[in-house]
Amino acid sequence: MKQSILLVEDEEDLRMMLTDRLKGEGYSVATAVNGEDGFRKAMQSTFNLIILDVMLPMKSGLDVCRDLRTAGCSTPILMLTAKSLTLDKVLALKLGADDYLTKPFEALELNARIEALLRRTSGLKTSRLMEFGNLKVDIRGTTVTREGRFVDLSAREFRLLEYFVQHAGQTISRSELLREVWGHDKDPLTRTVDVHVATLRQKLERNPKKPELLLTVPGLGYRWASPPYRANHSS
Repeated sequence: MKQSILLVEDEEDLRMMLTDRLKGEGYSVATAVNGEDGFRKAMQSTFNLIILDVMLPMKSGLDVCRDLRTAGCSTPILMLTAKSLTLDKVLALKLGADDYLTKPFEALELNARIEALLRRTSGLKTSRLMEFGNLKVDIRGTTVTREGRFVDLSAREFRLLEYFVQHAGQTISRSELLREVWGHDKDPLTRTVDVHVATLRQKLERNPKKPELLLTVPGLGYRWASPPYRANHSS
């Protein structure tokens, strides 16, 4: 089955060009020409990836991104922006975007970023439910509960947690986390990983100052402790 992409872009020439190229690469492509239409289509249908322009009529791409994450949509989002200011990129990432690409861009770079995002989210996991004490992580349902109560995680926080639990017991470096969860070889923002780890601890640990699950390995990175857990597998 073809992987599906929703392209939300109001510039007709660029939208047509990208649609042709993406279809030429073997993707199924749906399009929207404004933010409200893009949000509606993203919520009504299932896509493997959303390519979202920042400057859109009726509703900005940043607002669409924020509202999709608030509504529980975890589909990877690649932002297209004509702005190159670091602040704009930071805002996009904070609102839940997975990556960004500044116009003008080369088709090869776009393809590489699309492939990287799809690779990180493909083959969605054989493991449905993983239990770590009173913490339950439903990978396929993208939900987390602690002591039976729902834990509200952003899309980025969930993907970081997902990477940790699927590599439980392994020490993972910050550079590996940046590459696999953020899609960057270098940290564009100081202490990006550390800040997200601290947030996860606040939400998941009984005592964030004395973590039992998400451990620091001095000089090396982080490790998700591997207490006994049950993993339910899809048939």
